[in-house]
Amino acid sequence: MEKIIQIATPLSDEVIEKLHIGDRVAITGVLFTARDAAHKRLVEAINQGKALPFDITGATIYYVGPTPPKPGRVIGSAGPTSSYRMDPYTPLLIRHGLKGMIGKGARGREVIEAIKKYKAVYFAATGGAGALIAKTIKRSEIVAYDDLGPEAIRRIEVEDFPALVANDIYGNDIYTEGQKRYKNFKR
Repeated sequence: MEKIIQIATPLSDEVIEKLHIGDRVAITGVLFTARDAAHKRLVEAINQGKALPFDITGATIYYVGPTPPKPGRVIGSAGPTSSYRMDPYTPLLIRHGLKGMIGKGARGREVIEAIKKYKAVYFAATGGAGALIAKTIKRSEIVAYDDLGPEAIRRIEVEDFPALVANDIYGNDIYTEGQKRYKNFKR
């Protein structure tokens, strides 16, 4: 069985430098949830010289719009959303200190270049596993943009959140590598 790397947030350059595509990780600490509407507001705030609603330095954003919690639960189903929708906003956020992103699907070239240049990392979470992922979330509170409903920014505390390194600081992309391996597969 492949080793699972335990990592904690906020992320540091030292931790990120040790990660490579395909590494399985278990993340413990604070994540912030945000999808495209919240990302647009974050970028607008930066461009207007306003303070962000949370300290982005070393932060990790999970691309999720969780469902309402059932009675006795911290959060509802919390599966990842498609990351490409955040691509127009992500390079600026990385330049301002964002270190980690969690979602599903491939990222654009500009995001991959920003990951390399500013030492960040993109993790893939398993789509369709929202109920299971929600079990790793121990606390959840809205910190900004409550009017966005499920897309409001939340501060969530996670324990052993499962993810896979999809893009590392060395320019590697698990989606590109996966396609190459598939094409070279011999029957």
